[in-house]
Amino acid sequence: MRNLRQGIVALAIWLFGLSLLAQQTAAAGERVYLLEVDGAITPVMADYVARGIDAAVANGAEAVVIRLDTPGGLSSAMDDIVQDILQSPIPVIVYVAPQGARAASAGVFITYAAHIAAMAPATNIGSASPVLIGQDGQPTQTDDTMQRKLVNDAVAKIRSLAERHGRNADWAEQAVREAVNITADEAAALGVVDLVAPSLDALLDAVDGRTVSTSAGSVTLRTRDAEIVTVDMTVLERFFQILSDPNIAYILLSLGMLGIFFELANPGSILPGVLGGILLLLGLYALGTLDVNWTGVLLMAFAFLLFLIDLYVPTHGVLTLGGIVSFALGSLLLLQSPANPAFQLSRAVVIAVTGTVAAVFLVLVYLVARAHARRPATGKEALIGARAVARRALEPEGMVFVEGELWRARSLSGPIPAGQAVRVVGVEGLVLLVEPLTEEAATEPAQAKTAPARRRGALAALFRRT
Repeated sequence: MRNLRQGIVALAIWLFGLSLLAQQTAAAGERVYLLEVDGAITPVMADYVARGIDAAVANGAEAVVIRLDTPGGLSSAMDDIVQDILQSPIPVIVYVAPQGARAASAGVFITYAAHIAAMAPATNIGSASPVLIGQDGQPTQTDDTMQRKLVNDAVAKIRSLAERHGRNADWAEQAVREAVNITADEAAALGVVDLVAPSLDALLDAVDGRTVSTSAGSVTLRTRDAEIVTVDMTVLERFFQILSDPNIAYILLSLGMLGIFFELANPGSILPGVLGGILLLLGLYALGTLDVNWTGVLLMAFAFLLFLIDLYVPTHGVLTLGGIVSFALGSLLLLQSPANPAFQLSRAVVIAVTGTVAAVFLVLVYLVARAHARRPATGKEALIGARAVARRALEPEGMVFVEGELWRARSLSGPIPAGQAVRVVGVEGLVLLVEPLTEEAATEPAQAKTAPARRRGALAALFRRT
């Protein structure tokens, strides 16, 4: 009897251990990886999605959920994401969320590529018309044949995705040809998406038990009460995704050019040149990931060239005004493609940056102009324009008394008797060049004739003082 009881206890312990092992095994498999695709579709975002899917596959996850909110993006990055979804051996669920989110342009193709497509209430999807972007970042005017080829290629791509997953191919074609847009409820009713779910937990409960076809074959989802593992962007991915923001790219480009300008205007500063070079390279990297109008970049660079020339060549600010106009036009042209709202500059940012640049260079022009007009305070040049008295007759050389000192002087206007008032008009070595001080000359500003001689050193003196 005792042996029987011991056997029953051992069997119970063994069964309990098996149940715990089964629960742990099930729990280990019932994991869903969550990726947050919030913003423009860029190469950085495509790399993030690929990394997230690879991590989910490597760790045996049940599925990958891509929570999507995008205005669109680059077609090359979109194609990379679509290919990663189609080649995934585990189901990929695209969930347009949270409420108020949208899946526009490239987002439509990504949604259609998903094994399961879902939307949150109060979201929308559509506007997938393709537009050919030229090297200037603007929609290219093409003939009817080229436009038909472009549209038909996009239609074929999205229809194939729709047919692969049994979704509404006719509406998908309308989204491409006519840029139609619908709400979440309409999308579910038309068969554009598979379901509408108010939350991620509700979505996972709703798709539990569904069977989908992946690159590895048919897979039955077990997502109810699954552990959600969020895959965040790395620090570098976040950094480069931030750089892909057109407003950030524009500000970096402007600051980079400004730093290079200050280094060229005051050689040897080092710090402005180093910072300017780094910011300029980051700005150019960001522009390389966007649909950029390179004419706008050239206009901005030309503006800083005009600013630099105006500091060395006295034009009374004309070149600076031209530079401000060039910078403003370049800013407006830089990233204003109506074909892709995701990559348009904010007008408020353009106005703020252009206004700041204009104010900086107008102040510089004023300071340089004031430095030009300022009479030297020390050195022989400070004597030019000064009033003197001939102590000895100048025939044509003699002695004059100026600023409390006796100087050898030479008359440029013939003999001058002793006691005659003269004005210093130049210096040759240690000899002052003088002329008789007439009534008209006495009222003429002393610095009028000396400004050209001082202009060459005004800029250097200005930067030394600042």
